[in-house]
Amino acid sequence: MTDQRNALSKQRTHATRRDFLKLSGAAVGALALTACGPAPEDATIDESGESDSKVGSFASEGTLRVGMEAAYAPYNWQASEQSETTIPIENVNGGYADGYDVQIAKEIAKGLGLEPVAVKLEWDGLIEALGQGKIDVIIAGMTATPEREQSIDFTDPYYVGVYGLMVQKDSKYANATSIQDFAGAAVLGQKDTKLDEVIDEIKDVNHLSPVPTVPDQISNLLSGACDAITFDEGNINALTEAHPELKGIVFEEGKGFSEEVPVNIGISKGHEDVVTKMNEILKGITDDDREEIWNAAVKRQPA
Repeated sequence: MTDQRNALSKQRTHATRRDFLKLSGAAVGALALTACGPAPEDATIDESGESDSKVGSFASEGTLRVGMEAAYAPYNWQASEQSETTIPIENVNGGYADGYDVQIAKEIAKGLGLEPVAVKLEWDGLIEALGQGKIDVIIAGMTATPEREQSIDFTDPYYVGVYGLMVQKDSKYANATSIQDFAGAAVLGQKDTKLDEVIDEIKDVNHLSPVPTVPDQISNLLSGACDAITFDEGNINALTEAHPELKGIVFEEGKGFSEEVPVNIGISKGHEDVVTKMNEILKGITDDDREEIWNAAVKRQPA
């Protein structure tokens, strides 16, 4: 991962997706599907993606229900019109979901012969909904953590984020070169995510109570309610284009946050065969295709 971090540090633009993908290779190309309930013990999955239960233990009536916030661009967001990049939101009348996660979900569903639909949920309700069988899979920019792994399983990462800090252009922190330059600063993250957890790497930081969504982070920063927010560096161009008064600060190796943050798929436990099949589907998507999907989502996301 050191080589990967070095590559990302050299060029903080959309092209960093190619650096990431080429360095990560097949290990990043893994996704998995989740179950609505326990799979029949005699169910098997063949190379075509079919099972002797017609994938019935993982998706009802041929539909793959994908849990997400639909409010975490460029991973996922809600759209009002249908397009070739959207899927319907099952529980929002006339609503559609778009984003990087949605395109990945469409590839997974296609490989299994299913039709994907989004289920819009609050972030902190996703794992509970999975356990209750309200959704079949979590594809929502979620990172595997030891705490989460106690209740659900995760696939290999399908994306790796690198975090920076965003400030107002006229902020006294606008020329910071290290996260430690933010000692004493009021920094805001997103609730129950690494965007909040990494803040504690800053010594003597004023770690504010996190907010539910990334748009909430941005709103607080624009209003002056905080000095800085954490953000995914892969989204820097889109965020600063949408909000020219903001500046994204990226840091050289050793001066930023210590860890890269993988994004994983959450699945219910005990479905190793399905995980294997999903891994095979993702491995069929080329590195260039992955980069193109990410860049297109970043360009397409709402302001």
